[in-house]
Amino acid sequence: MPKKVATLEKVSKTYGRDDLTVKALDKINLEIYKGDYLAVMGASGSGKSTAMNIIGCLDRPSEGVYKLNGIPVENLSDDELAELRNQKLGFVFQQFHLLSDATALENVLLPMIYAGINPHEREERAKNALEKVGLSERVNNRPNQLSGGQQQRVAIARAIINKPAILLADEPTGALDSKTTEDVLDLFDKLHQSGITIVLVTHEDEVASRAKKIARFKDGKIVELKIK
Repeated sequence: MPKKVATLEKVSKTYGRDDLTVKALDKINLEIYKGDYLAVMGASGSGKSTAMNIIGCLDRPSEGVYKLNGIPVENLSDDELAELRNQKLGFVFQQFHLLSDATALENVLLPMIYAGINPHEREERAKNALEKVGLSERVNNRPNQLSGGQQQRVAIARAIINKPAILLADEPTGALDSKTTEDVLDLFDKLHQSGITIVLVTHEDEVASRAKKIARFKDGKIVELKIK
């Protein structure tokens, strides 16, 4: 039986106070297993981004329990949450969030600096990660010397560098053309085949079709969970 890496139990998230409240999530239950490739879908305001933020420990539930690797996160301090994010989670966003004055190698190194890994190991692992995403010839290039697709590959290499329990991707192809989108999705397929657990937020059916599970959100609830 695959290991559970994340569990949401009756998780709700409410924003605002007094009479001005919005329930972004309404008692959702979701289990993510090691090796899953899950697409999270829904219209704007459906709750999918809020769910992603809670899974990524960027936000806390208002009610219910979220566990990452069996650890309930609601009582962790901000510093403990930051450490958990660095060690257990990798993030890929629509905008690449690369440091413009740093090389591809230096951008990929960053999470390992925060994790306290020694310089020699950092460089070896960063080079291996860039090779894994097909950029071994671009280690010394800065973002402005790379195409959009190459920048996203650097961001993916940075996201997987600490061997995360979950790779979280929020509209990762939203800023890419159709050919580059295919290339990046092919890379996600390879990462999943290598054993990486992926949770991908998208509003595009074509992107979601690559995943093995699809959770469809509407009005803060999961209205469909499809397993291929």
